[in-house]
Amino acid sequence: MHNTPVMTDTDLWTYRDYESWQGSDISGFSVEAIDGEIGSVDQATYDVASSFLVVDTGPWIFGKKVMLPAGVIDRVDMNDHRVFVHRTKDQIKNAPEFDEANFRDQTYRSDLGTYYGRGGAGYREWNS
Repeated sequence: MHNTPVMTDTDLWTYRDYESWQGSDISGFSVEAIDGEIGSVDQATYDVASSFLVVDTGPWIFGKKVMLPAGVIDRVDMNDHRVFVHRTKDQIKNAPEFDEANFRDQTYRSDLGTYYGRGGAGYREWNS
């Protein structure tokens, strides 16, 4: 029987493989979706179980900023200054826009969790 790991709410807001780049500032790094570059890291947080990136998508979708929960990040390449996320450009493009006034609000985070979490439009299995 095949067991697929289930991402919990805590996992969604926790970096994978953080030990390999812990203590490094990844602001300004390029962000690479599954199907190509999507923008750059405008801001990164490192709060336990509530970390995220703010990605500036630049001219690709007219300067929209989106908040990506840390759990969607696959890996960080410190040599090439790239952050690889396990989402498509369309999933990121269609994500709720970053709300600077409410980004720490639990309701806003819950809405993002619904979008990126299991069953949401921005969800993607790790083995897909």
